Amino acid sequence: MNKINIKMKRFLQVAIALLIGFSLQAQDAKKAKELLDEVSAKVKSYNNIVIDFKYSLNNPKENINQESKGNVALQGNLYNLNFMGVTKIFDGKKVYTVVPEDEEITVANFDPKDENAITPNKMLTFFNTGYKYAWDILQNVKGRKIQYVKLTPNSSKDQRKEILVGIDVQTKHIYTVIEVGKNGTKTTLTVNSFKTNQPLSKNHFTFTKSKYPNYYINKLD
Repeated sequence: MNKINIKMKRFLQVAIALLIGFSLQAQDAKKAKELLDEVSAKVKSYNNIVIDFKYSLNNPKENINQESKGNVALQGNLYNLNFMGVTKIFDGKKVYTVVPEDEEITVANFDPKDENAITPNKMLTFFNTGYKYAWDILQNVKGRKIQYVKLTPNSSKDQRKEILVGIDVQTKHIYTVIEVGKNGTKTTLTVNSFKTNQPLSKNHFTFTKSKYPNYYINKLD
């Protein structure tokens, strides 16, 4: 076999390997997106969701290591979030931020066009657009099979390098979300309890001013 034929053979081997690799990557991306779509469909099927979670932030370079707990109740576009001593309530029109440490309440109109605005849809289905998808590892966590999907932001301006979404294979509920920043910061949100269709009170997503008689109310709008 002459040198030209040998080079041609090697080229074909490399080309075939690359094509197979691209094909497998495409299949993995499709499989990852299909799993995330199942998660979205499951979330939308519930009347309400109540989650207890743990949140950690770690940056070895800056010697930062913080942990905190929180909980959130979601119903349609309404939410009641308690995190790091602050309560946020959205009643469908206004967002109320209650800060007991300062005895202050901030009231702001909800702007659906604001990309930074928090909504239940974004909390649990943020991964639907703006990312490249990849099938990642499968872990066994206390008898639960957790399948990870890796998200890579499409925008180069995004300060996050990658996001790992851990999904319970059986329930199709999100178990954990790990964000890795380009600056080395790693944040992890782990769901300790995921309850659905709970008997919430009618006023659970309503701000009651009488509960905070001595608080200063700051109206932004």
